[in-house]
Amino acid sequence: MTDTQVSAAGPSAAADPPVESFGRLTSAAVSDAMDRLGIAGQVFALRRLSGSGIFAGRAVTLRYGPVGVDGGTVGDYIDDVPAGSVLLLANRGSTTGTVWGGLLSEVAAMRGVAATVIDGLCRDIDTARRVGYSLYARSEWMRTGKDRVRLEATGEPVDMGGVRAAPGDIVVGDGDGVVIVPRSREQEVLGVALEIERTESLILAAVKGGERLDAARSRLGYHALQTRKDR
Repeated sequence: MTDTQVSAAGPSAAADPPVESFGRLTSAAVSDAMDRLGIAGQVFALRRLSGSGIFAGRAVTLRYGPVGVDGGTVGDYIDDVPAGSVLLLANRGSTTGTVWGGLLSEVAAMRGVAATVIDGLCRDIDTARRVGYSLYARSEWMRTGKDRVRLEATGEPVDMGGVRAAPGDIVVGDGDGVVIVPRSREQEVLGVALEIERTESLILAAVKGGERLDAARSRLGYHALQTRKDR
């Protein structure tokens, strides 16, 4: 795809029941469900720099690389990103320069983009915080990526903090970080995550009713909620 040909490879969040359901789950519950199912989806080393609460949306993928001798730009794509999508910017964890800044945070927030997740750096973090935009990266730094990195491809599978992500995968994030759910397994993961959250709610209700935490955990199988069932 070219810089402006960007797609979430799926329906908008408003008409996407799985996205709506994942948006009510914590990243911890989704992570535990993926552990039980043997799916690697926990993105490593990226932290929330702005925003709050839980987000969920379909992935829009972008891959970056060094400028090199043939030049290139950081890309113009934000005007074509569907509302409710999550932007995944794969920059190989590079600390050369940033691939996201204040103008993008402002416009993404205006367009209703759910979040941006960067395997690399961003800048203008005060702007992102001011508009309440959900932004995850390895860190913030002011040095631009212009003339240092370039947008190589959009709409292709990318590596995000050790996780392979494809356009249309479901991305869930909160204060603990980000998980990526393969589209082919989303219903399976959703069912297990909902079961885990129900079990934890039952444990809490039991403790509020006077039962000991260790007893409630034992009775309801807390310590094996994330254990793979084929072991």
